[in-house]
Amino acid sequence: MLPLFTVILSFVGALAVGLTPPERLRTIRWTALITALLGLITAAFATLQYHIADGGYQSVVSLPWVTSLGIQFKSGVDGISLSLLLLTGLIAFCGVLFSWDIEHRANEFFAFFLALIGGVYGVFLSLDLVMLFVFYEIAIVPKYFLIAIWGSTRREYAAMKLVIYSFTSSSLIFFSLLALYFGAGLNTFDLTRLTTEAHYSQTFQIVVFPIVFIGFAVLAGMWPFHTWAPTGHVAAPTAASMLLAGVVMKLGAYGCLRVAIGLLPLGAQHWAQWIAVIAVINILYGALIALVQSDFKFVIGYSSVSHMGFVLLGLATLNTTGLNGAVLQMFSHGVIGALLFALVGGSIYRRTHTRQLADFDRLIDRMPTIAWLFIVAGLASMGMPGFSGFVAELHVLIGAWQQPLFSVWILVVAGLGIIVTFAYTLIKIHEAFFRRSATANDPAHPLPEKYPPLTCPETVALVVLIAAALGVGLYPKPLIELINSGLAPLVAALATGAVTP
Repeated sequence: MLPLFTVILSFVGALAVGLTPPERLRTIRWTALITALLGLITAAFATLQYHIADGGYQSVVSLPWVTSLGIQFKSGVDGISLSLLLLTGLIAFCGVLFSWDIEHRANEFFAFFLALIGGVYGVFLSLDLVMLFVFYEIAIVPKYFLIAIWGSTRREYAAMKLVIYSFTSSSLIFFSLLALYFGAGLNTFDLTRLTTEAHYSQTFQIVVFPIVFIGFAVLAGMWPFHTWAPTGHVAAPTAASMLLAGVVMKLGAYGCLRVAIGLLPLGAQHWAQWIAVIAVINILYGALIALVQSDFKFVIGYSSVSHMGFVLLGLATLNTTGLNGAVLQMFSHGVIGALLFALVGGSIYRRTHTRQLADFDRLIDRMPTIAWLFIVAGLASMGMPGFSGFVAELHVLIGAWQQPLFSVWILVVAGLGIIVTFAYTLIKIHEAFFRRSATANDPAHPLPEKYPPLTCPETVALVVLIAAALGVGLYPKPLIELINSGLAPLVAALATGAVTP
């Protein structure tokens, strides 16, 4: 029951701030922050209560919903969902801190923000496919308003594009869930029963798997359906960018793992090579496009597309090492992506009022603390040992090497993507923080010698995110063991792959 309180707290908090008069900014901010913090604490306690040795789903809550169709309100957690609950709690808490200065319709902003968080928690907790789909849709709607009302840079276009992509992919998911329901013949949407009792034929799995996988993978930023991601990231306000990169893209990857691969293992094996090809295109393409961007936030947006390619590649390996790497990368990129967007879209933009790299003049002198924090975040993003990204990507690459179905060219292209990632990270750090601007001495637009220092909320959020990336990078064992406990049944199903003729 404890994990379910993450959902309850988020929606109660959303209702509370939504009903608070907009002029009571202090009450709104602290209510949102306390709600997010309680969600994080609840996720942490739920993780501590989880018995890794027993594995499987624990803290299961099951209530009848639409009994005639076999639909129920069923929630529970395993090692995979717990790791993502922790991630969601972290990003929610830090996102509220980076929204501390929002005054325009603040009650509405934080109500949408917490409702989105509640939807995300609900997806990770769902053990009924209809319940999962409902929470998945709940998480989509607030994104539109957060971007369209509080965003920038063609915000209406970006918000509508994101929603169109999301709802189009949702239609694929909905019809595929119906196919899974009727194909099983069990009159249930119970994910645990479908996993253990439904014996889908090989032909059924091969046909339905790509529909399910693509439906979820669109939200994970899979090429060529990725274009909503950088556009949405750039237009979104800072906290929404942190959520989009940190947890919303992980909803898609989670669905690919939990539903597509979990229920259709033979379909996954049939399409694994093609998923790997698309994944390495994601990695290399996203890195190359990031390399040529002049807008700092677009650099981070396309880097997210590239890093999500490692999640897809890990999923395609279908082995313990690679799948563990995929979930680790979900957590790692969630933390590091949120950190980068917080710095670029938040701390730097608020002080310079520009995202154009050409306008920056040796920011290392003008905002040294922020500059060094970004350098640390950049090192984490490009997979420097000691940070979570290195551990995650190493697992993915080793898993890909262990997969006999993959050509060596899969690893070669992924390796090229890593090299380009190193290149664009170092180049953009130089352009933003160490290069002289051609307009630096323009008397019409003088630049300040020093920009204002980090505020207390910014400092707390940045320290928390960097500590999370460092903690997992330096001592990944607890998180790996937690994830492995959730992967064990899935890997066993992939190994056996029992089917009916």
